[in-house]
Amino acid sequence: MGFGRLITAMVTPFDENLNIDWDTTAKLIDYLIDEQKTDSLVVSGTTGESPTLTDDEKVALFRFAVEHAAGRCKIIAGAGSNETAHSVHLTRKAEEAGVDGILLVAPYYNKPSQEGIYQHFRTIAEATTLPIILYNVPSRTVVSVSAETTLRLAHIPNIVATKECASLEQMTEIVANAPEGFVLYSGDDGVTLPTLSVGGHGIISVASHVVGAQMKELIAAYLDGRVQEAQAINAKLFPVFKGLFNCPHPVPNPVAVKYALSLRGLPVGGVRLPLVSTTETEEKFLQNLLNG
Repeated sequence: MGFGRLITAMVTPFDENLNIDWDTTAKLIDYLIDEQKTDSLVVSGTTGESPTLTDDEKVALFRFAVEHAAGRCKIIAGAGSNETAHSVHLTRKAEEAGVDGILLVAPYYNKPSQEGIYQHFRTIAEATTLPIILYNVPSRTVVSVSAETTLRLAHIPNIVATKECASLEQMTEIVANAPEGFVLYSGDDGVTLPTLSVGGHGIISVASHVVGAQMKELIAAYLDGRVQEAQAINAKLFPVFKGLFNCPHPVPNPVAVKYALSLRGLPVGGVRLPLVSTTETEEKFLQNLLNG
């Protein structure tokens, strides 16, 4: 599998007309690999504004990322939706594009039962040979994949990991009972260190767009037994983890991180409606946070 410890859920760069900016996408991939030290990239996840990308745009992103990364990191395609057949279609298209893995979000809005969630993921897994990462994010999907359902899915051979955004208690239960080879990633930057402490494998991150290299140091320090050093790095990074989603009030992802990238010298354009770009107050907050 080998997706590594630090995976970046990559934003999708847009031009002034809010079309995909391919030149900037290439620069962003290089920057995330070379400067922020990411091990893998999720393309067309929620941070990549998947709800407002067309299927053709998603498949083009999959192909472009695979070709441009050229083996320097793994490419994971965000192919989940709340329609099982559509998710199967996108997963097959992603496999044709040459991606290394698939990220599948829990089916949102429909509010399926745990059995429905299990059958949804099982059906998609059976349609591909690629490794699959489940994605449980109750704050966005309304439904939550229970620990029991996750562990049941973990026995399907090509379901190899989960991105978990429920409680640390649920993470602990999954890690404690998962079959060998199944790993857990946090989907919340702010609990990267606690996730590692209960046996989690790593983080699928938004903040790694701007502090990825430091996050890699945090992970390495903890795994090497330098716990106090990891705690110190975590304390330093925590305001960034928090501020990218509260600047100074809650903002939807990826509004803040797109502006933050411009502060790093890599402008990636605006966001598509119904999201709106940062306000002057939010921009001043982020300037102080990242450059202060």
